[in-house]
Amino acid sequence: MREYETTIIVQPEISDEGTAAIFERLEGILADSGSIRLQNESLGKRKLAYEIRRFHKGHYYIYSFLSDGQVVRPLERALRLNESILRFMTILADPDVTDVEARKLEAAEAEAEQERKAQERAAREEEEAKAREDEEAKARADAERIAIETAAAATEEAAAASEEAGAAEEAGEEGGDAAEAVSEAAPEAAPEAVAEESAADDAAGDAETKEEGS
Repeated sequence: MREYETTIIVQPEISDEGTAAIFERLEGILADSGSIRLQNESLGKRKLAYEIRRFHKGHYYIYSFLSDGQVVRPLERALRLNESILRFMTILADPDVTDVEARKLEAAEAEAEQERKAQERAAREEEEAKAREDEEAKARADAERIAIETAAAATEEAAAASEEAGAAEEAGEEGGDAAEAVSEAAPEAAPEAVAEESAADDAAGDAETKEEGS
């Protein structure tokens, strides 16, 4: 048996269900030809060397299997007809695998280790996402608290300003009343002042007449 490796680049926005459907199709082709699936290694999303169909990134997979070589053509034909596949390439990794069972066991162990790492990564990402959510929630709570305190302070300042304005208006009304009282008293005092001035003028006139007669 020969070992082949097919590198497959899938569009980055394809869902997990869509990706699973792609590899289920490939496994069906391998089973129909009597070939043996070894491992499907996910290399994650990576930047493409050049733009492909307006995509700058793709999800890379290395799909390895044992075959006599007859399955390579139908396998690649299925990949070529799938619009979710950006690029693919098959190479001969080992021209003669003598211990098939040992190679299958090795591939199974490697795939199990890959799955374990993927689960750890997913758990870590979930924890990080939860920590970010907690931080965002705390930031929102702090912002709301500050907004409430600011509004309360503004309300207090407005109330104080209103009280000051009321006091100033009251003081203005009292001053206006005093000025009005002064204005009212002034006309009454004026005739008395005029009478006093007239009496003084008469007295001065009498004195001058006496001086002239003497």
